[in-house]
Amino acid sequence: MKRVTGIGGIFFKTNDKDAMREWYQKHLGMDIAPEGYAIFGWRDADNPEREGCSVWSIFADDAPKFAATDAPFMLNYRVENLDALLAALREEGVAVDDKIEEDFNGRFGWITDPEGRRIELWEPAEGY
Repeated sequence: MKRVTGIGGIFFKTNDKDAMREWYQKHLGMDIAPEGYAIFGWRDADNPEREGCSVWSIFADDAPKFAATDAPFMLNYRVENLDALLAALREEGVAVDDKIEEDFNGRFGWITDPEGRRIELWEPAEGY
């Protein structure tokens, strides 16, 4: 079973989303939506016909997405089979959150590394 297949996204906290969005737009030329995210498209190296994306996103300091960690950022990794991977990680003694969320982007689960960093695992919906 493949585990991580790529970077799904990079998320970080800020105390002023608007100022941070403007800074990244002005200085790095990123096209950031008013909600605070940018999407970077790419093609799969093994299957160039398949398109994918990685997300860069700013979150408020008190965003619920970060409630389980004190870390100022979170990495999101793309995976092929979230359920199988979470089951394997539990068997290996990894701290796995019982919660799984699903929306139009796909399915999401979370684990914590040995130093307390929360990691989001994303099984993308078709087209992502």
